[in-house]
Amino acid sequence: MLELATPHPRFHRSFLEAADEFLAAGEEKYAKLLRLPPDDGFRGVEYTREALESPGVFAEYAAFVASQSRDDAPRPANYVAATERWMVADGAYVGSISLRHTLTDLLLTWGGHIGYSVRPSARRRGHASRALALMLPVCAERGIDPVLVTCDTDNVGSRRTIEKNGGVYEDTREGKLRYWVPTRPATPSDARTARLEGENLTPQR
Repeated sequence: MLELATPHPRFHRSFLEAADEFLAAGEEKYAKLLRLPPDDGFRGVEYTREALESPGVFAEYAAFVASQSRDDAPRPANYVAATERWMVADGAYVGSISLRHTLTDLLLTWGGHIGYSVRPSARRRGHASRALALMLPVCAERGIDPVLVTCDTDNVGSRRTIEKNGGVYEDTREGKLRYWVPTRPATPSDARTARLEGENLTPQR
């Protein structure tokens, strides 16, 4: 059963194996290698595939990624705080999912609150759908409801993942389907509100 874990050095080897799969598939952006340029008040960081072979460097990398959930963590000025969790199946890293705590104009149009990726050898097993389901309570705890999740217009698998988790389609922008996903269960008061709204929309005779 897939679980979500905070980035940790114990996933060193399986993380690197996943990175190699992404790189071999031409999906470098999902390999989770970091290169953040220096900015005002931020010294910049870079973690290459070669550097991450070192257990010590990987531990530093995992700590940096985990720290980005803090509002006061160092980051470039145009980056927002984000909670990243690693997808883990049978004790091995199989992908990642990240929650961006706020939306910039770019994220509102294109990126959304949540992004996720599954290593090629672990796809088509429902991992992305379960990871999104597990991340929704984290969104709710942060007061984000609903959450914006996007996918490419031709990504059928990701679209199904979003819709399976209750995503409501809003529109398409710049090649991205945009969905709003509720992050908390409906309550009796929600049902009552929906009923009253329905009554208000009923034509009067």
